[in-house]
Amino acid sequence: MRKTALAVVVVSLAVAPAAWAADLEQNKRVVVDFYEKAINQKDFEAASKHIGPRYTQHNPVAADGPEGLKAFLGFLREKFPNAKSEIKRVFADGDYVILHVHSVREPGARGSAIVDIFKLENGKVVEHWDVIQPIPEKAANSNGMF
Repeated sequence: MRKTALAVVVVSLAVAPAAWAADLEQNKRVVVDFYEKAINQKDFEAASKHIGPRYTQHNPVAADGPEGLKAFLGFLREKFPNAKSEIKRVFADGDYVILHVHSVREPGARGSAIVDIFKLENGKVVEHWDVIQPIPEKAANSNGMF
């Protein structure tokens, strides 16, 4: 009896990391697709399939909820129709996905470095935080921001 129980625990532990890795990769795919549809395509309807039963916005200058996101995308379409954001890195930690992004609202501008943090529940985006830093004309080092 004791050997059987131990064997079940060992098998469960061996399978669990693979399942966790698959969940992390799926979370990354969801957020990248959400971001592409929302920010680059400025298509709320396409992006909204990834929004959960709530969408809590932590950026203090952005309105909360799905309607806040919809309004922001309308603003982008109207004021910055050529804005593009290039995802440089994607990280996942459990239900959180972090994007390191180069955002350029006007072609030819230096743009901003952005770190976007998304929380997912049941495979859907439910919260968003961001930190935005303008790219300076001259840096104090030659390391680059990306």
